[in-house]
Amino acid sequence: MLEAADEILKSCPFFSRVDGERLERLAQITRIHNFAKGRLIFRQGEPCPGVYIVASGMVRVFKIGPNGKEHVLHILGPGNTFAEVAAIGGFDCPANAEAVADSSCALIPLEPFRKALNEDHQLCLQMMIGLTFWVRHFLSLMEDLVLRDAAGRLSRFLLEAVPETDGTVRLPTLKRHVASHLNLTSETFSRTLSRLIEAGLVIELDNNRVQLTDAERLRAVADGYFPQF
Repeated sequence: MLEAADEILKSCPFFSRVDGERLERLAQITRIHNFAKGRLIFRQGEPCPGVYIVASGMVRVFKIGPNGKEHVLHILGPGNTFAEVAAIGGFDCPANAEAVADSSCALIPLEPFRKALNEDHQLCLQMMIGLTFWVRHFLSLMEDLVLRDAAGRLSRFLLEAVPETDGTVRLPTLKRHVASHLNLTSETFSRTLSRLIEAGLVIELDNNRVQLTDAERLRAVADGYFPQF
């Protein structure tokens, strides 16, 4: 299990600047947890369990407003982390996390993780660099919401998704989760996906999979230049 944890940490951008000796120390305290599809991993307001890294499957992180409206903050595949900021900051979980497919996650428990940070100044510095990746990702999400239209947001999401072994991109079972993440209604999401299909940029396959047929033109759409057809 240690070897598995070590490989999971090595594949995670958040820990990309942590050296081998310190990465091994973190791997020694890491535990692997399996979550069935639909399983709630933690709830908003609960004590933070530690830092999670998705090893396989897919996890959505979402908030529920006072009016009951749900907004998906992140849809995370293998190599992505969640609850990392709460773990470093020492505050409660700011959102909910749910497995949207059968998923395996590595967990670095909160207390051993914070103990390692308190005892190792160099680890703190290396983790700060990893945290900048998270901030950069967050700023990218804000940029999408402010500067990109629906087609641009969806195109960027598809381009940045981790492909399957056959090169296809798998969407969550409920497309409304992607729509919420992109700050779109389900109807707008469906219309936008249809436009990309009609433009010959995407082919919709079965089981919520899509094939990207022209990444270069799709990238142009993400930059605001939708092709004429």
